[in-house]
Amino acid sequence: MPDSKNHAGKTPPLDAATFVDAYRVMLQGRYFEDKLGALYRANRVVGGVYLGRGQEAFSVGLAVHLKQKEGDVYAPLIRDQSGRTAFGEPMIDAARTYLGSVLGPMRGRDGNIHRGRPDLGQPAMISHLGASVSVINGMLMAKRFRGESGFVGGATAGDGATSTGAFHEGLNQAAVEKLPIVVAVADNQFAYSTPTNRQYACESLVDRASGYGVAGYSINGTDLMECLEVFQKATTAAREGGGPQLVVGKLLRLSGHGEHDDASYVPDEVKAGDFGKDCIEIARARALSEGFFSEAESDAMENEILAEVEECFSLAQGENGPDPAKDDWGALSTRSLIEGTH
Repeated sequence: MPDSKNHAGKTPPLDAATFVDAYRVMLQGRYFEDKLGALYRANRVVGGVYLGRGQEAFSVGLAVHLKQKEGDVYAPLIRDQSGRTAFGEPMIDAARTYLGSVLGPMRGRDGNIHRGRPDLGQPAMISHLGASVSVINGMLMAKRFRGESGFVGGATAGDGATSTGAFHEGLNQAAVEKLPIVVAVADNQFAYSTPTNRQYACESLVDRASGYGVAGYSINGTDLMECLEVFQKATTAAREGGGPQLVVGKLLRLSGHGEHDDASYVPDEVKAGDFGKDCIEIARARALSEGFFSEAESDAMENEILAEVEECFSLAQGENGPDPAKDDWGALSTRSLIEGTH
């Protein structure tokens, strides 16, 4: 159950449709990344590949409650494929970026995880992971200065990122300005190969919430229902003026730091622990036991998603990369500032 430090008020109970929709997005993220990992091992992807296996429930839990069309903003990280999809990113955007297609959002010019569409509320991911909080702060402040209201920002981080100065400064600023931001910290027990007992001395990262003066929640990040319920409370509280909300999800990534890493440093007892369970299997079992869908409906959903993923990658693999001799290599975001383009 959520930690006793949770501070949000009452919110409507989740219905079965919300759970099933979130589960479907989890599957989309998992199957997309399964295909991506296979392409990486076949040397079809340039650059690193970092999978969100085991973190899909926590990722979706936040993003499903953000409303892109109503002005919400979201800064996902490398293990947030499911969250990106929940927020509205087309799967083809991700496939095109990983495969270097000129038709992708980054036009085949940047690292394969550094994709985004700022005009749609999703800034491009940067490698300085703790910095996403301040990026969202800036976007929220800009909205406030323009007189907008009713919006929420979501920023994600890992346990390792919470040890950075950028994370501290960003969360401190958000607290002082009482910004409507939900900061989701995936405490997956390792910052690459560094265990949490070498990262922080407090019992739980949620203990830091009181020091910043923000609401704090500690949840089981492998439990989709708990993730959905707590993030619903957190986003509602932020949207209604409750200031920053810090949600810490305890879980374990079910793969290495990247596809180049075998995670041999993770002890067997950690893998066999409660947080080493597959969040997708847990969610599926719950949906079946509570009658949210049948075995046949579950199988049909899986087959449909697998076909979507195959079609998506097939399309992206047939597209061209940028042409170094013909393409305009000016920065996309500042094209209007180039002399002679006005």
